[in-house]
Amino acid sequence: MRLTALIAAAIFLLDQISKYIVVHLMRLDVVHDIAVLPPWLTFQMAWNQGVNFGLFAGEGDLTRWLLIVLSLGITLWVWVWVSRQRPTRAMLVSAGLLIGGALGNVIDRLLYGAVADFLNMSLPFWRNPWSFNVADIAIFAGALGLVLFTGTKAPKRRG
Repeated sequence: MRLTALIAAAIFLLDQISKYIVVHLMRLDVVHDIAVLPPWLTFQMAWNQGVNFGLFAGEGDLTRWLLIVLSLGITLWVWVWVSRQRPTRAMLVSAGLLIGGALGNVIDRLLYGAVADFLNMSLPFWRNPWSFNVADIAIFAGALGLVLFTGTKAPKRRG
């Protein structure tokens, strides 16, 4: 579980540092858009009060606190579930990605009341209306990894 904790801490720090740089130092919360490699990559500020793509967004504190409790509950459940397995290395990494990303977004909800999304990737012929962040990437990759790599190590053969 040490690997899971290290991955979670690294993702958490990468997420929070990237948000601090973009929101506070680059003032994306004021300028709203910064063309980095248009149209492929743009920093586009979006305060997400819901889950992915703004689903279940609400203006009230009830939604905010429910999402915080849900995220912390899922984080705890994943940690306990993985710790009770004989996890593969891929499963430990996947759990760390998911946990680190979830905790990064929880901190946003505590500090800002919403998740700071700023990465926007589009194509020359298609404008993506949604933004995301490092935590979102980690949560997606971690969840996918847990689906693909869940299982225990095969028993060692004698002989």
